Amino acid sequence: MYELDTHTREQESAVGRKIGTAPKDHPSWPRWGRVLFGLGAFLLLAGGLAFGASRCYSQQREVMATAEQLRDFVPSVRVATVRASPGNIVVTLPATTAAFADANIYARATGYIEKRNVDIGDHVKAGGLLAELAVPELDHQISQNEATLVQLRETLQQAQANLELAQVTWNRDRPLVGQGWVTQQQGTIDIQTVKAREAAVRLAQANVIAQEALLKVLHQNRDYALVIAPFDGVITRRNVDVGSLVQGNATGGTFMFTMMQSQVIRVWVYVPQDSAFGLGPGAEAVVRVPEIPGRTFPGKVTRIAEALETGTRTLLTEIDIPNADAELQPGTYCIVELNIPRKTPSLLVPADATIFNQNGVQVAVVEGGTARIRKVSVTRDLGTQVEVDDGVKQGDLVIINPPITLSEGSKVRARAEPAAPRT
Repeated sequence: MYELDTHTREQESAVGRKIGTAPKDHPSWPRWGRVLFGLGAFLLLAGGLAFGASRCYSQQREVMATAEQLRDFVPSVRVATVRASPGNIVVTLPATTAAFADANIYARATGYIEKRNVDIGDHVKAGGLLAELAVPELDHQISQNEATLVQLRETLQQAQANLELAQVTWNRDRPLVGQGWVTQQQGTIDIQTVKAREAAVRLAQANVIAQEALLKVLHQNRDYALVIAPFDGVITRRNVDVGSLVQGNATGGTFMFTMMQSQVIRVWVYVPQDSAFGLGPGAEAVVRVPEIPGRTFPGKVTRIAEALETGTRTLLTEIDIPNADAELQPGTYCIVELNIPRKTPSLLVPADATIFNQNGVQVAVVEGGTARIRKVSVTRDLGTQVEVDDGVKQGDLVIINPPITLSEGSKVRARAEPAAPRT
């Protein structure tokens, strides 16, 4: 039995040597395997710790380098120059055209239309005959009063003759009264007779003057039977025809024609309060009509209302436009471009340079490589630009689209922005 076991061990030892392994009951194998395994784990752990420490150190160095770069970094910003606003404000507003003169013509005499010489659209000259009335009753009154005037003039001549006779009688009796040949009573009668004849002459003269005045009124009313154009213009309305009866009086006369003078067109425009100050007669204006493309009508402000409408805070302004070719028509919608002299100076700042926050409207100004935050007051918004009246001065460099991290005293490097076109 002992020999069999010994023989078996020898076989296992031979097999172990052949395959490169030690027998299971080799006394040194367990100890050296554990040592080698522990050594490998230690080396692996040490390598991992070394790698982690190296990477952490590298990241820390990168963070410090980045922080140092951020601390020393000077951003490059775009800047634009603040410039003064132009001397004139250009304002574009809707407006309406109107005739330079517009008259409704009423009857001043009562009668029938005997002749009508014009119709709608006819151009007439000042003094031209528009219509003629038949006024037989007025003609009869004129004839009757002319006859009365003749009678009154004859009465005046008779009174003058009586005065002359009384004066001759008194001149003859005056020396006789003084010599006693004629009584004092007769002298008194002669004097009073002269005075009575003088009063009669004055009365007759007054009657003649009154009758002449009455005839003048009647002839004037007869002249009203001829309806005359008051100015050069065009007939825009006709309400009568031949045979129509018209009533003539100052308050309720028959409405006959409407005339408009269109050689010069008036344009009515209401200018807002923020543009009205500085506007006055002589300001340049350009009128455009959408239905007449490519055509402009230059003119000038001729009169202003001098008082703003309380409801709209606008100033009524009239512009005269020459219209010799009758291209413009009254009552047309148009667009007016006004060149209003600026009353108060202001500065132009790009709209992209403004900053809106709890402190209001601000801009960042570059001074000696440092950003300075300035508060400004915007007077007008022009879209790409704004007008301000304080906070900056002409020639200042303002930062375009300032970064959100920009603060008072930040270091910056200015990069000029191309100049914006003038408005």
